Order: sequence, then C-alpha cells, then structure tokens
Amino acid sequence: MKINGTPYRTIWQDADGVVQVIDQRWLPHDLRIVPLRNRAEFATAIRDMWVRGAPLIGATAAWGMAVQMAADPSDASLAETWDILHETRPTAINLRWALDAMRSHLAPLPPAARAAAAAARAAEICDEDVEINRQIGLHGLAIIRDIAARKPGKPVNILTHCNAGWLATVDWGTATSPIYHADAAGIPVHVFVDETRPRNQGAQLTAWELNSHGIPHDLIVDNAGGHLMQHGEVDMVIVGTDRTTARGDVCNKIGTYLKALAAHANGVPFYVALPSPTIDWRVHDGLREIPIEERSPAEVTMVQGRGPDGAITSVQISPDGTGARNPAFDVTPAELVTGLLTERGLCPATAEGMAAMFADLKAAVAP
Repeated sequence: MKINGTPYRTIWQDADGVVQVIDQRWLPHDLRIVPLRNRAEFATAIRDMWVRGAPLIGATAAWGMAVQMAADPSDASLAETWDILHETRPTAINLRWALDAMRSHLAPLPPAARAAAAAARAAEICDEDVEINRQIGLHGLAIIRDIAARKPGKPVNILTHCNAGWLATVDWGTATSPIYHADAAGIPVHVFVDETRPRNQGAQLTAWELNSHGIPHDLIVDNAGGHLMQHGEVDMVIVGTDRTTARGDVCNKIGTYLKALAAHANGVPFYVALPSPTIDWRVHDGLREIPIEERSPAEVTMVQGRGPDGAITSVQISPDGTGARNPAFDVTPAELVTGLLTERGLCPATAEGMAAMFADLKAAVAP
C-alpha cells in the first residue's frame, strides 16, 4: 500500500541487509521507521507492539530468527531463539506458526548453511503473506459487489474493529483487503471505524490507513456500532483474527464479540478475514483453550495523543488508586460468524467447512 504516493510494506530488508519496520506506536501523528538489528530488538518490537497484528508478528519473528542465525547459527541458538520470540505474545498463533516454519526449515541444515537459508525463508514468508491477503481481498470483493448491486448508487457501509489493515500484515491487510479491492474496482464504499479502546488501533491505525488511501470513513466510539446496526446503517461487518479454532471460533481484539452479538441481533452479516496460518488446528474450544493476553493496566488508565503543542504525549484519564483490567482479546463463537473469508474462498465457520476447505493443512498437523 502507499503512504503519500510511495509504496511501503510494514517490514522489509534494506539494501544494506538491515531489517526495517514501521514503529506503529507513534502513528498516526509520526511515521517512524526503525531498524531491528538483533534478537533482543525483535523480541522487544513484538512484545511492546512496535509491530502488531497476527500476520505481521509472524513475519517479524521469522526475520528475527534469520538475523539471529546470521549471528549464531548453532543448534542451541536456534532452540533458544524459538523460545525467546515465542514468549513475546501468547495469543496470536501466527507467531508460533512462523517460528515452527523457520525451525523445521533450518534444523536439518548444517549451521554454516542456516544464515542464507533463514533469510530466504523469512522473505518467502513475507511474500506468501502478501499473496494470501490479496486473495482474501478478491474473495471479499465478490461479497461487496453483491451488496452494491442491491443498492445502486449508494455506498456499501462496512464496519470494522481494531486494525486488520496492511499495518497488521506485510501488505494489503486482511479485513481491509476487500475494501481496497472494491475501491480499485470503482465500487463506492464507506467504513465505520471503531476506535478500539484501549490502544485505539482503529482511531490511530485504521483511520490513518484509510485516510492515506482516500477511502471514505467515519471514526465511531466502540459503543456506537450496535446503534448504527439498529438503524440500518451497516451493510456488513468484517474483522480480522489472531487465532481461529478448528471449529471456527474466532479470537480477535477485545470488543469483537460484542460487535458479533449486535450484528447477529440485527441481521447484519459478520465476516472474519482469515489467513490460513491463523488457524490453530490443535484447538477446538476457543473459550476454554485459547490463552488471553492480559496487558498493562496503564493502557486503560492512560491515553496517548498529540497535544496542542504538537508533541505526542500520554495523559491519565482515571483517578489515582483506580485499578484496571486489560484483557487484549475475546473469543467470538463460531455460530455468530456468517463466514470466514480465506485465501481459498468463503468458508463456513464450522469444523466441517474448515476441514473441507483446508484438508491438506489439517492433515499436516499431528493430532
């Protein structure tokens, strides 16, 4: 995607071989590009959300392992790097998927061959992510086109939650990919962007993306979605996912479950953009088996923004002495999901539908 007319990915290797990322903590007010030069910096970037979004976390972990293999390609280093990077974020399954892909590719090789092989595989994982998201967009475009045909001359109103845009992936995004494809096809679209407290990824990232691309959108408070659905102002909801179970339960940013309930109550289709590496075939009951990351209470009690002097700062919004809970994700049961938008097409959110769509991937995972 483009920033001020210049194409970017979220992570790339520059001409000097240094991995660069967009440090998303400072968006939308400041575009900062930073190098990641060693394993500790990669771990910090993932844990402290310089990068975020399940596909991008996986891609960053892959490059983290590649950089470490250039420094120390030993068996001990390979095992230790897997452990260190895996511990950074417990919920997004792409992290483990990417680390497993790198380890299985590198472990049979002699240490002297690992650095070059790791860099090549990390680059390949990034390219694969771009193509997966492009295909998700093309399949989602068909849904948007169908809605547009039923309301000629009027925009298709789409509600999304959190940021499942290109900033959460290597490029295109998951939930935003159909929107970008629809815009390119000349279909009028309008997006309602949930602010997504407590980290405000909708307000700070999704809105910035759409604004940069020229997609009409309105920022709404998280609690406004149900009201808009009640009044017929939302044609469809599309969100991303950090982990999806083998039966179609979806773990995504906190607040997704409430949007799914509101959509179900008002007859609004609720789609989840699902890259296949985000499926955890070992998990069936999302409510009981997926670990939900609890983040710092400060993310709830503090808000970051740009002050009158232009400086980016954080302010406290709650009284001293007030505690806070900060679960980062929730689980939406499969029965509330209209369909899963995958790189292979639209899939029912059922164990049978997912097994049929991804029979080869399911078979490859040991029970």
